[in-house]
Amino acid sequence: MKARLVVFPIKGRNWCFSRYADRTARQDATLPNPAWKELWKEIDFKEKKMPENAETVVDFLAIKMNRAWVNLGKAPDGTMKNRIHSLGLRLLSHVKPSENLLKSISKDITKVEIAYPPSLNDRLVRRRLRHVAFRGSVVHKKYFYGSLSLLPFTSVFSVLPLPNIPFFWILFRAYSHWQALKGSERLLLLVSDSSYLKNLKSDGGNGDTESKLSKSSSNHWVLIPSKELEELLFTEDEKSDAVNSSMVSAICEAYGLDKKEVLKYKDLK
Repeated sequence: MKARLVVFPIKGRNWCFSRYADRTARQDATLPNPAWKELWKEIDFKEKKMPENAETVVDFLAIKMNRAWVNLGKAPDGTMKNRIHSLGLRLLSHVKPSENLLKSISKDITKVEIAYPPSLNDRLVRRRLRHVAFRGSVVHKKYFYGSLSLLPFTSVFSVLPLPNIPFFWILFRAYSHWQALKGSERLLLLVSDSSYLKNLKSDGGNGDTESKLSKSSSNHWVLIPSKELEELLFTEDEKSDAVNSSMVSAICEAYGLDKKEVLKYKDLK
């Protein structure tokens, strides 16, 4: 499976790293609703290792959470479920765009195509994308364990006659950080080579990740200079160090990007 990324400077030193939207993908009208009995059947303590069984459980819980989230969005206006969904949307709007990018890099991704303006140095583009992946592997690992440590404290709110929103939010954030962690490791695997990996240990890199990345090759990534992206970026004032809203709209339309996510990169510090 292939992931197509778009990279371009959006404001000063801030760059946008976003993934093409899959225009051919369509979500099913009805989400799967697996039973707990099916989960127990899939878990095999004899043939499967513990990490594989843990991944099966996580995937099962993710389906349950997605189904619950969709049902909240379908709730009538003014109801408690609708208000919870609106609150969730406001909280999600503060999630950093790099986290959403890393979450989209699943274990099925075997190749990355990176479109960028030809005016940028191709080695710099790849180096900065590699930095995003490496930093994500460190940051999201820390926040994943931090979220897990908060779950016992938020569980005490279950005694109240209201939905335990803090518990489910922390649970969701733990899962989100876990997804971003796995995505960052996968992306780092795809865009790194042996010459870079030699420095990981001295920089505090993870040994397991290091051994996996040693198998990486340049066949896993392709840099694609895009004249179309260059023209969209410099259609107006080329001296400006920030991309304006109309330019962002044009780029998002051409590459199927989420404008709200792209604009978040302008406010990053």
